[in-house]
Amino acid sequence: MDILKKSVYAAVGLAMMTKDKVGEAAQKLSKDAKMSEEEGRKFIDELVSKSDETRKNIEQYVGERVDAALKKMKIPTRREFDELEKRLGKLENGHQCGGK
Repeated sequence: MDILKKSVYAAVGLAMMTKDKVGEAAQKLSKDAKMSEEEGRKFIDELVSKSDETRKNIEQYVGERVDAALKKMKIPTRREFDELEKRLGKLENGHQCGGK
């Protein structure tokens, strides 16, 4: 279980790093591991790709949790608020036109 936790923490940490930082870290690791230039390049590309993928998954997960929390608290999303604002604008314009 401890290895799993460490792996998850490492993935989250990797996802939060910028692409440049991930590339730098991968480059250092590939040099320390004495990889060939081609192996190092593949490793760096794979690490950057996994970092991007993990970042997107985290963003999606957090977004879903926030949406669920807002819904539970009955707070409208920005999209719902914008739709209500449009409907209100139409009603106001219709009332003004009918009143003249």
